[in-house]
Amino acid sequence: MQTTTIDKREDTDTRDTLERLEREFAADSPFAQPLTGRAVVQARGLTRTYGKGDAAVHALTGVDIDIAAGRLTAIMGPSGSGKSTLMHILAGLDEPTGGTVWIDGAEITRLKEKKLTQLRRDKVGFIFQSFNLLATLSADENIVLPLSLARRQADEAWRRAVIEAVGLQDRLTHRPAELSGGQQQRVAVARALITRPAVLFADEPTGNLDSRTGGEVLDLLRRSVDEFGQTVIMVTHDVGAASIADRVVFLKDGRIVLDRARMTRDAIYDTIKNLETPAAKPVARVAVEV
Repeated sequence: MQTTTIDKREDTDTRDTLERLEREFAADSPFAQPLTGRAVVQARGLTRTYGKGDAAVHALTGVDIDIAAGRLTAIMGPSGSGKSTLMHILAGLDEPTGGTVWIDGAEITRLKEKKLTQLRRDKVGFIFQSFNLLATLSADENIVLPLSLARRQADEAWRRAVIEAVGLQDRLTHRPAELSGGQQQRVAVARALITRPAVLFADEPTGNLDSRTGGEVLDLLRRSVDEFGQTVIMVTHDVGAASIADRVVFLKDGRIVLDRARMTRDAIYDTIKNLETPAAKPVARVAVEV
C-alpha cells in the first residue's frame, strides 16, 4: 500500500495565510464596513436552458444580481447549482436563454459577436483553473498578450507594478514549461490585470494548485482588490477561498438562495452543507450591491 506524506509546514503556511486574511476582514475590522459603489456587472431575469422537452435542463432560473465595483465576490453552490453557467453568462462566454446582462454599462446580451469579443478584450479579465498560457511565449510575453492582440502598448509603469505585485521579476524570460504551477497561475493573474479590466472573472483559480500555492494566489486576488481597486468575481468550491471574499453568493438549482457579506470558513461550510439537503429554498429576489 502506498503511503502519502503531507507536508505539515505547507499546510500550516496555507492555514496561516487564510487565517490572516480572515482576521483582516472579520466583523470587527474597519475594512468590514459595507461599501457601496456603482454596479460594474448587472443581470436581470437570467435563465439558461439546455436541451428541449423532457430532456431540458434548467441551469439558471430567473437570476438577478448586481456586482459593485472594487469588491471580491465569491459564487458558490453544490455541484449542478448553476454557478459556472452564471459566471460564463456574466462574462459573455455563453448566451442566456432569457434575461439581460450589462458590463460597465454596456448591454452585452444585445451585442454581435465581433463587438462582444472587443468588449471582453477591453473590459474583462479571465483567470482559469488550467492557466491557458501559450507554451511558445515567455512569461512576459504571456502577460502582455491581451495588449498585443489589441495592438496596444503596455503602460510601462502599470506593467512593472503588476509584475512586482505577482512577484515574477526574475522569471519573465522563462516559458510556461520552466515555471511551477503557482508561477504559471501568477502569470495568468498578471495577464488578467494588465489591461486594467472593469471586472476580473476567476474560475476555480486554485483548483490545480497545492494548498500552499493556492493560498498565495488567493492573497494576490485579495491584494488586487485592496491595492488596485479591482472588481473580482470568483467561482469556487473552496471554503477557504470564499472566506476571503467581501460577499458570498450561494446558488442551488439555478437560483440564488443566499447572498451574504463576509463569512467565516465555518459559516460557509455549514451553509454549503445545508444547501446539499432538500430543505434549502430560494430567496424571492436578489439584486444587491455590497
